Amino acid sequence: MTVKVLVVDDDPPIRRMLGTALRRTGHDVVEAQDAASALAVAKAERPDIVLLDLGLPDRDGMEIITLLKANGDAAVLIVSARDATGEKVAALDLGADDYVTKPFDTDELLARLRTAARHRVSRPFDRVELDNGAIEIDFGTRTVLRDGDMVHLTPKEFALLHELAREPGRIVTHSHLLKAVWGAAHGHDIDYLRVAIRSLRLKLEADPAQPRIIINDPGIGYRAI
Repeated sequence: MTVKVLVVDDDPPIRRMLGTALRRTGHDVVEAQDAASALAVAKAERPDIVLLDLGLPDRDGMEIITLLKANGDAAVLIVSARDATGEKVAALDLGADDYVTKPFDTDELLARLRTAARHRVSRPFDRVELDNGAIEIDFGTRTVLRDGDMVHLTPKEFALLHELAREPGRIVTHSHLLKAVWGAAHGHDIDYLRVAIRSLRLKLEADPAQPRIIINDPGIGYRAI
């Protein structure tokens, strides 16, 4: 699948390296070296995906995540040397779709980009089939099938799966899940989330000890794939 990718980084060698790798795999590439040009290029070029560095010379990359999301439907993948968990959580809560730390493995970054591109393809929101083909969710009828068989979920379990599966492949932070499912007062009650995730895995995974549907990003959140 060919997509248009906007690479935002103030380091020319990084832009060249990413541009070469992306073009070699068939993608269209546009570039920006600072926040102002990133916003201008994003408006003019309407990229499908933005690879965004946070350490920009004119403005912190964190500040433009919401602007990029508000002015288009591009997926935003952070590519940054900042590796603190708090930075990752903050970026994801602001709307970033994924977070890759520098130095990065190019093949891994391209794989994450393919995931973002695949899930960016529009599909009816009332129905989702996860990539592994095992789980099908109908949001309208609140029906969940595993390998064609009906799965009974509690209201909290369904609400949790709903938050994860509405954008498959995207990391959803602990705090977002807790607030969305249990309310703002429970934004730090991580044990609520762990118990519910364990229950979902028991009902959905072929082997809950080796999950392939609901994946943990340690210290950050979960993703459905």
